[in-house]
Amino acid sequence: MNKTKRLVKKPLYKIYESRILKFLDRDKLPQHIGVIHDGHRRYARAERLPDYAASYREGMKKFVEFLGWAEDLEIHAVTCWLLSTENLSRPAEELEPYYDVLVDLFRDIPAAIEGHDVAVRFVGSLDLLPQRLLDAAKELEATCNTGSRHVTIALAYGGRQEIVDATRELVDSLAEEGVTGAAMSERITAVSLGSFMYSADLPDPDLVIRTSGETRLSGFLLWQAAYAEFSFVDVYWPEFRRVDFLRALRDFTLSTRRYGK
Repeated sequence: MNKTKRLVKKPLYKIYESRILKFLDRDKLPQHIGVIHDGHRRYARAERLPDYAASYREGMKKFVEFLGWAEDLEIHAVTCWLLSTENLSRPAEELEPYYDVLVDLFRDIPAAIEGHDVAVRFVGSLDLLPQRLLDAAKELEATCNTGSRHVTIALAYGGRQEIVDATRELVDSLAEEGVTGAAMSERITAVSLGSFMYSADLPDPDLVIRTSGETRLSGFLLWQAAYAEFSFVDVYWPEFRRVDFLRALRDFTLSTRRYGK
């Protein structure tokens, strides 16, 4: 959508947002939302931006906005997938600018959430990241490590690898207890394995949102999202609007969750 059309429609979206909020059942809002921030490169091409870095910067501004939207509605936890393990195979000329944008984002987040009740953590195969990005992530975690609301940032993350890592940790834990053979297999259950997932202390996500029109999880929170509701939004992440978020929440509150029953 070009800039002129966005400016014309902005007042209409504000009216629509107010209407959704008026009828939104706050008691039924999700407590944990997962987000796949997809579509940066396609947005850059569609908007004829000079490079992908410009799109990444727009996307990270939107990320900070999104945190504010979630806080306004008292969402307890959000898990945001900013980099997958598959993304790491992209050419260096695409990855390096994105790393730079992420480093800037992590340095800016403390000021953006100052005074808010938020704790930030990172999950994923962080050892695969360049040192400058890893250092920025660790500094952010150390700075924003208290709060009852949780922002989890998934970097170099893959759902299959998370399950593999959880399985290894569970087996190692059982071995340390002296459990062997058949007795060990009996101790491997959904509950025991789930307790070794990256964010085992958080409730499973109630809602997963993916932008860019793609209708798949691509490995995001494979274990935890078994009974989540899904919202696949057509817009690319840099142009994701508050009204898109509110629509997803409204649809969630109107759904009937059966948990496989």
